[in-house]
Amino acid sequence: MEIRKHLSQVDLFNGLSLQELDEIARIVSDKEYKKGELIFSDGDDGIGFYIVISGRVKVFKVSPDGKEQIMHIFGPGHPFAEVPVFEGSCYPANAEALERCRLFFFPKKGFVDLIHANPSLAMNMLASLSQRLKQFSNLIEALSLKEVPGRLASYLLYLSDKNGSIDEFELDIAKSQLASFLGTIPETLSRIFTKMGSKELIRINGPQIAILDRTGLEDLAEGETKL
Repeated sequence: MEIRKHLSQVDLFNGLSLQELDEIARIVSDKEYKKGELIFSDGDDGIGFYIVISGRVKVFKVSPDGKEQIMHIFGPGHPFAEVPVFEGSCYPANAEALERCRLFFFPKKGFVDLIHANPSLAMNMLASLSQRLKQFSNLIEALSLKEVPGRLASYLLYLSDKNGSIDEFELDIAKSQLASFLGTIPETLSRIFTKMGSKELIRINGPQIAILDRTGLEDLAEGETKL
């Protein structure tokens, strides 16, 4: 019953009946991971996918010279590693628990069997993957076309929008991890935060951020102004 309750709150399973949720619950493995624990590695066999129930997970690549690039950060309710379920391929990146996590694991064969029996589940997953592709496309655009201040401004506006367009919120990851996500180093990120503060675009107090000049931040994100 508890697993079914969690599943009913996940967008991927919107519109499914209680009986269908029970069928999905029967194939779920309930897993816990400690902070910093590796969930899977780049190149491991794609044996299934996960949904975050509590905590946060980062998905990342490591370059040959050891530089880490965070691709996604997933919180409660978000699925990840779905693509290998359909491709029959290996996991294309690493996944690690950013904090203590509870995850539901869905084995590939069991889930594919459910999709054959319930096509609406496939449509839900297709919508989820489409949304992920859009987010990934936006990330690639930001990393390739924007300078680091524009990337940071875009991310702060994203956090504000995610929290209901409020002007005061808390960073959802450590600044060192944010630097990796934005494709820079912590020292550069720290300097940009300081410049944004001195120009009164934002106010910073540890992980707490207050947007003081939303229009200015939007102009920076769009490349219309520079720091």
